[in-house]
Amino acid sequence: MNKIEHIGIAVKSLKTSNKLFSKLFGELHYKIESVESEGVKTAFFKVGENKIELLEATNPNSPIAKFIEKKGEGIHHIAFDVDDIEAEIKRLKEEDFIVLNETPKKGADNKLVAFLHPKSTNGVLIELCQNIKD
Repeated sequence: MNKIEHIGIAVKSLKTSNKLFSKLFGELHYKIESVESEGVKTAFFKVGENKIELLEATNPNSPIAKFIEKKGEGIHHIAFDVDDIEAEIKRLKEEDFIVLNETPKKGADNKLVAFLHPKSTNGVLIELCQNIKD
């Protein structure tokens, strides 16, 4: 793993939260994007060398809607940048982590993504991210 790619925060309202985080960071988000396969709309903020992703559910059955229903708004996941997501998935499975996506899928911000189950990572949902190479 190379670095923290971003921290994902589940929010009830992207519009309301974009205003709040714009005030907090002193600048506007740089991107809004929908990921239909996950039932989510995202906004990205750049904070120094780091990124914050706000996630709003677009349907009541999405993972974000279920997370907010169960735990409320807050930190949803920590994402790590990797060079070779398939090799990293294989390595982590061999280390007995529970991999939720054995095949990477397209995520927001031009990334291939896969998640590790919080049961195997001390209660923290971990996302692996690899830039999609054109």
